[in-house]
Amino acid sequence: MRRTVFAGGLVFDGTGADPAPADVAVVDGRIVDVGVGLDGDEVVDCAGLTLLPGLFDCHVHVTISGVDMLGLAQKPFSYQFYEAARNLRRTLELGITTVRDASGADLGIKQAVADGLISGPRLQISVSLISQTGGHGDGWLPSGHCVPLMVPHPGRPDARVDGPDEMRRVARTLLRAGADVLKVCTTGGVLSPRDDPRHSQFSPEELDVLVAEASRQGRSVMAHAQGADGIKNAVRAGIRSIEHGIYLDDEAIELMLAHGTWLVPTLVAPVNVIRAARAGAALPDAVVRKAEEVVEAHADSVRRAVAAGVRIAMGTDSGVGPHGTNLEELPLMAGCGMSPAEVLAASTSSAASLLGYDGELGRIAPGHRADLVLVSGSAFDLADLAGNIRQVWQDGVLVVDHTARGEVS
Repeated sequence: MRRTVFAGGLVFDGTGADPAPADVAVVDGRIVDVGVGLDGDEVVDCAGLTLLPGLFDCHVHVTISGVDMLGLAQKPFSYQFYEAARNLRRTLELGITTVRDASGADLGIKQAVADGLISGPRLQISVSLISQTGGHGDGWLPSGHCVPLMVPHPGRPDARVDGPDEMRRVARTLLRAGADVLKVCTTGGVLSPRDDPRHSQFSPEELDVLVAEASRQGRSVMAHAQGADGIKNAVRAGIRSIEHGIYLDDEAIELMLAHGTWLVPTLVAPVNVIRAARAGAALPDAVVRKAEEVVEAHADSVRRAVAAGVRIAMGTDSGVGPHGTNLEELPLMAGCGMSPAEVLAASTSSAASLLGYDGELGRIAPGHRADLVLVSGSAFDLADLAGNIRQVWQDGVLVVDHTARGEVS
């Protein structure tokens, strides 16, 4: 088997340690050695570059390309699948080699990537967003029309439920459809004009059923959770990750620490809603107002969670904002008290742990899959990281090469 050595660069191994000089040897898509002076059949010259593990984004929506409601309603149904192919490619070009889709992508999109029909990060999928009637995922409007962000179809079942029995049925339906993780709304949200992010949704009994059904199939649950009460309901039920966490209070933070619950902040999400509105997107006034109201509270909550030691994994809610701009999240995380090394660890090894890829991804270490990102300049220059990416390797295969033209597309 051919042995490829990435030689002469610095290595950020994903643990949070500073980059250090090292070579990385890869055989058959796996890292087999990390050290100095390694030999190989093929050498990739990494002089002046830093190697990072493939990055993660733990919260994307690959079938959505912006939140202009009128624009979404005017697109042909199948158009979303072609947009997904473009969005996945743009994400891969940023060095993000693994994503968790937080509703939208179905099993066909995941399989198309896995089979090489389209290029993109490997996918974990939740298929549909579980919402109560009148909840964050219910697209009903006062006119009587229903305009969901993601229209149900055979591969993406309707996931509006009320009561424990319906929750059990929908959980099983989504698992049958190929969900790797189940996503539930335990609070209102910014994009749903007729609810409040601070108000809780679903009862503890309903959430207990959901977690039990997921656990029986070896799956976990992620929760869109913005208000403190809904966050605490999710944590007590055993939900693995809190998405957004805008209005954390001290009790919620203590519960997350006690349960080992992850926080996926998506700090850039409300910023992107405000940007879209200013650019002319057709959004209800209530949505724009809520986005403007939550930005500071969101940053303060994440800041306090970081200081307390809550486990953090990187996620962006891309789809709400443009795909291909995901790395804008990293400086925002640093602005909440994380060091650059901690931000990169949250985007690599910590994210891998959240998604169940321990020992497989998120580290540059023997035995791990050879997802590697080669960057120029300082890897800790988070604001310029996207522009400094030179190459992206996935399972030991070069999938993005910006060196040929010297610029990022």
